[in-house]
Amino acid sequence: MQYIPQPSDLTLVLALVRGRSLAGAASRLNVDPSTVFRSLQRLERQIGSSLFSRSRSGYLPTELSNSLAEYAEQMEAALEAARAMVDASPTQVSGSVLLTTTDTVLHGLVAPALQKLCSRHPMLTFELRTGNELANLTRRDADIAVRATKRPPQHLVGKHLGSIKVAIYAAKGQRSYTLQRVLNGQSDWVAPDDALPEHPSVVWRKRHVPKVLPRYRVNSILSVLELVALGMGVGILPLFIADRRSDLVRLSEPLEECETELWLLTHPESRHLRRISTVYSHLSRHILLP
Repeated sequence: MQYIPQPSDLTLVLALVRGRSLAGAASRLNVDPSTVFRSLQRLERQIGSSLFSRSRSGYLPTELSNSLAEYAEQMEAALEAARAMVDASPTQVSGSVLLTTTDTVLHGLVAPALQKLCSRHPMLTFELRTGNELANLTRRDADIAVRATKRPPQHLVGKHLGSIKVAIYAAKGQRSYTLQRVLNGQSDWVAPDDALPEHPSVVWRKRHVPKVLPRYRVNSILSVLELVALGMGVGILPLFIADRRSDLVRLSEPLEECETELWLLTHPESRHLRRISTVYSHLSRHILLP
């Protein structure tokens, strides 16, 4: 008997593609992992083909399951559009939005913008993830990404929000930290570790003060900021967050070599979903760079 795809089957495949594991899919479907496992076994028997390869890194989708997930996303978008049409309160937006960015961009730009949005749409909820890697929006690891990059992926919908400028900062009142001493290699440094080997600030420091070995190496720019504010060394920080701090002082003009671009990104299939388009549009207007 020929297999006829069911909406529940597409939903299962999409949950596994996004969750990458039985537990991840179960969390998205609000069921037990064992239920996901049995449902997947049943579906693969009906289709007569494996949909995922099992590995230490999780459930890896096959070409077939990736194709089914695309249809599932279209079904999801259509259902959400239909719900929006029959919403008794057309001005009220609800649902959850998964947004990914870096820690500094979240605290310095995204969170203040979302605070304004939440007062207008109290039924919106957010899952905010920070990390230095660009989430795979094609596979819906996130709905929206706010990223510093000069080369945004061409397959995504994006808006250029402006240029991220950075400079050298020290704690206010630390007179021993002057720009001359910094450039002469006479100051302690707080810098990103190997988790950010190509970060513009790392490249700049190695080029202009190559003999300096940072006293403190951390895995995020927000950690650089907090250690610099404690007077533990100098560091290169974004103007949009460091200039607002009363406990920091800027030692240099913006470093042109370190300048990069900030992009707001989403997937073409997602931008028409009401909850995502509302957040995307709001962030595009309210994220302001100095």
